[in-house]
Amino acid sequence: MSRGERVTVAPNIISASMRQNYNEYGVDEYYKKVGATYRNPHYPGIRSCMYTWLNRWWELEESQRTSSSGSQGGDKWNRKILFDMACGSGEVTEAFKEWFISGRSQWQLENTRKTTESSTQRPPIPGPRSKLVAKPISPDFLPPLIAAGDPYTAAAYTDRTSYPCSSLSFREIGNGALPDTSTDILSGTQFPIVQQAADDPVDESGVPNEPLVEMVVCSFALHLILNPSELFSLLWELSTKTRWLVVLAPHKKPEIKEGWGWQKWDISSWTEAPKYGQSGELLNDRVHCRAYRSTHFAQ
Repeated sequence: MSRGERVTVAPNIISASMRQNYNEYGVDEYYKKVGATYRNPHYPGIRSCMYTWLNRWWELEESQRTSSSGSQGGDKWNRKILFDMACGSGEVTEAFKEWFISGRSQWQLENTRKTTESSTQRPPIPGPRSKLVAKPISPDFLPPLIAAGDPYTAAAYTDRTSYPCSSLSFREIGNGALPDTSTDILSGTQFPIVQQAADDPVDESGVPNEPLVEMVVCSFALHLILNPSELFSLLWELSTKTRWLVVLAPHKKPEIKEGWGWQKWDISSWTEAPKYGQSGELLNDRVHCRAYRSTHFAQ
């Protein structure tokens, strides 16, 4: 049930075994002791999973929505928000930012090559290829916003990313809370996260017609919720505010049950996945990645 070993830990935490630390101190007390020095050594797997997931999301979902609606016209309220929940020291945020910058670079490179080919009629010389390459992202897709929360590692997150981080716990999020602000991943400009207004359109169950957050990513933490009731409350609340839930974990837990507001998603075929089994999941460098789509925002 490890969240990930730490590169640097408090001097009175001497065990390299996460299970032993949990047994000796308890999960809450352990993370209070080492939160400011948290580092997850599984970053290569997290980064690889995030690239694969984001490329599929962009290619098969968001790029089509962006192209059909045209440029977002600079409207900050139309920007996509990623909520890095239980954010650790910002591994997901760093991978997301890197993916976006890489995608913009790929788009510029492709357009430069098209211009060069049309003027010279010579085939371009292929450049070096990275193992992880983002799909080209056009300027019509404005820089997305990032929000983060962790009750233990906020200092480590801000130290690594320079972005603000709330101290919200799973229980507080399950009770309806979200971070107050989100941050432009390029400029660092902060914008408030405005939850549902009284006159916002809602469906028959009271859920807004459009999600407040595009995706929530939870890395190496969701399986630490051992109380099924608390896990249900958190997941149901999130399903009413976000379109996608991405779970990164060292194993297959936790089980997200039918009726909790989420449909498991096959990342490969981009269709609903069977409720049981591992169809459409990712496994990179011992990091499991599972995606779920909110049943409230099926389209």
